[in-house]
Amino acid sequence: MSAPGHRRAAVLGSPIAHSLSPVLHRAAYAALGLAEWTYERYEVDESGIGDFLRDFGAEWAGLSLTMPLKRVVIPHLDEVTPTAAAVEAVNTVIRTPDGRRVGDNTDIHGMVAALHERGVDRVPRAAVLGAGATAASALAALSRVCAGEVTAYVRGEARAEEMRGWGERLGVDVRTAPWADAAEALRAPLVVATTPAGATDDLAVAGALPAEPGTLFDVVYEPWPTPLAAAWARAGGTVVGGLDLLVHQAVLQVEQMTGRAPAPLAAMRHAGEDALAARSGAPPPPG
Repeated sequence: MSAPGHRRAAVLGSPIAHSLSPVLHRAAYAALGLAEWTYERYEVDESGIGDFLRDFGAEWAGLSLTMPLKRVVIPHLDEVTPTAAAVEAVNTVIRTPDGRRVGDNTDIHGMVAALHERGVDRVPRAAVLGAGATAASALAALSRVCAGEVTAYVRGEARAEEMRGWGERLGVDVRTAPWADAAEALRAPLVVATTPAGATDDLAVAGALPAEPGTLFDVVYEPWPTPLAAAWARAGGTVVGGLDLLVHQAVLQVEQMTGRAPAPLAAMRHAGEDALAARSGAPPPPG
């Protein structure tokens, strides 16, 4: 039996050992004085999410979800917010006081907040590298910051059709182009790279970047910086990284799970930076 006042939260996914979410959430609990709160990680795949949620008792405050659970969890929930429904992806489950399981998506908020933090409030057009669930969340975020067309660079017509469909659903003017032309994306005022580590390395070659690059949002956080992000920064462009996204989406999760706002953004970011530095063997950044 849990101790009085004890609340539980966790991140689920497969694989999950790499997740930084425990570092971020525990840093928030420490800063907020929530000594009785715990946050763990659990290896859970598509076949196990239903059983996990059936045991989602009153001691639970909420869950963070990563791949491959963001879509398969939806049938197991009592409610899905309009934000999560718009992209058919849930990365947050909140247990309400009456025991209902409510799914939300804080990735979209995290992307917008991370861009705003770097002064990117509105751009005339944008480019997205890649397709899939993260790209759909990127389109939802761009619906709030991009005034014009978004060009999605994808592999294959099936992915292109999917991205055009997401654009129609989200009210975003989406044009698709083949991945072979991805270097053209770098000329956009805002480039969102939603691809896994290594996928954009070929774009970091000498001469590929424009003379005055705009903003690159690369969702990878480890290893960091990616070759493209490093080249972008050397060329004088603005870089928003995967840790920025991870921290800002976790801030909203902490606020939803604990009912305490604002969440301690600086403490969470510093904890994440220190953890990544420890993994890489590099000294943590100053400040």
